[in-house]
Amino acid sequence: MMKPKLKKRLGDLLVEEGIITEGQLTQALSQQKQSGRKLGATLIESGAISERQLLTFLAQQLNVPYWDISQKRIAPELVQKLPEVQARRNRTLLLEENDKTYTVGMSDPADINAIDAISALLTDKNIQIVAVRESQILEAFDSLYRRTADIQSFASQLETEYNETDDFDLTNFASAGDEEEATVAKLLNTIFEDAVQVKASDIHIEPDEHALRIRQRVDGVLQESVLNEARIAQALVLRLKLMAGLDISEKRLPQDGRFNIRIRGKSIDIRMSTMPIQNGESVVMRLLDQSGGVLSLEQTGMPDDILTRVRNVIKRPHGMILVTGPTGSGKTTTLYGALSELNQSSHKIITVEDPVEYRLPRINQVQVNPKIDLSFANVLRTALRQDPDIIMVGEMRDTETVEIGLRGALTGHLVLSTLHTNDAISSAIRLIDMGAPGYLVASSLRAIMAQRLIRKVCDDCKVEHQPEPHERVWLTGIGKMDMSQQHFVEGKGCQSCNHIGYRGRIGVFEFLELDEDMMNALKRDDTESFAHFARLSPHYRSLASAALEYAKAGVTTVSEVLKLVENIAELDKYAKQALAVEEN
Repeated sequence: MMKPKLKKRLGDLLVEEGIITEGQLTQALSQQKQSGRKLGATLIESGAISERQLLTFLAQQLNVPYWDISQKRIAPELVQKLPEVQARRNRTLLLEENDKTYTVGMSDPADINAIDAISALLTDKNIQIVAVRESQILEAFDSLYRRTADIQSFASQLETEYNETDDFDLTNFASAGDEEEATVAKLLNTIFEDAVQVKASDIHIEPDEHALRIRQRVDGVLQESVLNEARIAQALVLRLKLMAGLDISEKRLPQDGRFNIRIRGKSIDIRMSTMPIQNGESVVMRLLDQSGGVLSLEQTGMPDDILTRVRNVIKRPHGMILVTGPTGSGKTTTLYGALSELNQSSHKIITVEDPVEYRLPRINQVQVNPKIDLSFANVLRTALRQDPDIIMVGEMRDTETVEIGLRGALTGHLVLSTLHTNDAISSAIRLIDMGAPGYLVASSLRAIMAQRLIRKVCDDCKVEHQPEPHERVWLTGIGKMDMSQQHFVEGKGCQSCNHIGYRGRIGVFEFLELDEDMMNALKRDDTESFAHFARLSPHYRSLASAALEYAKAGVTTVSEVLKLVENIAELDKYAKQALAVEEN
């Protein structure tokens, strides 16, 4: 194989071609001495050149092809021919093969040492080098070097050990020997590694009669793997119970626990829930990455106008602020973002949670425990006697908690909490439905944030999409303007998004601050008038409208917008609004 080689040093070539200046090169060389990184990476980081520009230039100088692999379908079984450790170390990826040649993508095709290392591993065919952006290679590593084969291998090994012992004692098996060497421990560790690699938020372990299902929730959608080794489910559940400190002898009742592990250099907190089902026990684990820390309010993706209003509200000395939405909509992330901004030496902050999700310095965090009557209401009642400035209540679950929280907000405390409702307007009405007096809600409640997470369309494979006629009618009703000429997109699926069409999620927010008209309506227990005045509020924009703006901007798809509209009654309402738009 002819090894590609530059005629001059990269920096000199870039200056000669006028791509960077002499000053930029000098600065980059100085930074390179301090960081030890390659010159190309240093230039990209400083903004002197883009990654695409650099790779295109290198490909031309080395006379190698430049590939955009986002649109290619790369076979995972082919990729595995190059060991993951070597692939990651050399930033290389095996892309294609034919009878005589392997095509290998490299982020630095001028790296002779990397080429030699790869050539020593792939000796049965010739090697063709192509230039590929490093960011694309790194993304491909996580989607292609999955732990599926390892999981299957350990599951088969565990099943064999199970079958070889007729009087198999699960308790002894799960605790015997070095935990690092136990097959069940290796299997669980591999499952966790795979989940962290694909950024899964939850892992589901579900035994069927003849199979074991392991499902991961990625970007809000479950992805399933099926193992034929159904009998190993007992060993997995038992090991997890031991890790979480649960009762291993109790299989008839649900149990909850938590534990912490280190995976791929990250500290992962795991909240675990077990539930007895027909074929054993189902386990669901929520994965919380403690290494990344708490997101700030800016990092939640909140629009600037809402962010400014939220900051103004949380700086007030008293009142209640609610964050609402279904499970997994990012409510806790938003609350912790607010707490991190309020966390100052001059503020006494107490949180009441079930469970405590992120540990924050200086904040007094209490985890409720119903078994010993340490309920939300009891802890909240005690917290008010601890001279707090700010109280965060994990969830307004019952009338007693609601009333204590509202009265705490009325008596000079800032109270933050969550509620499971569909939108901001229905949240205030829910408090009254839960038994709180209207005058107390009106006097204490200051603002409500409703939020959802919707999937973002993949930038690498999005194409123009024409909605169906009935979808355009609903979109016209949501936007209250003619949508017949509006352009929308969808993802057709590519390597970058694992052929799903979506990659990542973005928050959709609805923020309602109570004004005098709304407060007066609540004092009269007039929920219809409250809803009317809320919709007339100049700054109010519904969740559906906010999602539609993302669809119009090409950030998400029409189907994601319509998923926010959860029932036929809502769709009928938007259809009527569309009719009104046409009549006008």
